[in-house]
Amino acid sequence: MRWLLIILLVLFAGLQFRLWVGEGSLAHKAELDKKVEQQRLVNEQLQQRNKQIAQEVESLKTNLDSIEEKARKDLGMIKDGEIFYLVIDKDDRVLQQAPTTKSIQP
Repeated sequence: MRWLLIILLVLFAGLQFRLWVGEGSLAHKAELDKKVEQQRLVNEQLQQRNKQIAQEVESLKTNLDSIEEKARKDLGMIKDGEIFYLVIDKDDRVLQQAPTTKSIQP
């Protein structure tokens, strides 16, 4: 009877150890739950992006004005009879023309 009690206590201790430490433990489950929640948030952001892209594609398929707007914005398209003016900020021009020098110390 005593041996049976010792064996049951050892088995119980082993199961408790597995429950609190190692793979499959409560801490491991909490970590996995956190990772699942993070991935769910990423998936929601990607679904929103996909929905926005799908709306843009649908608009481009059905609306000529949206095609023109996209071409003007992305490709710099201008219509016949329009005059294109490129305005460059003075500060930007100075930064673009500034020579890059490297100092060499002896």
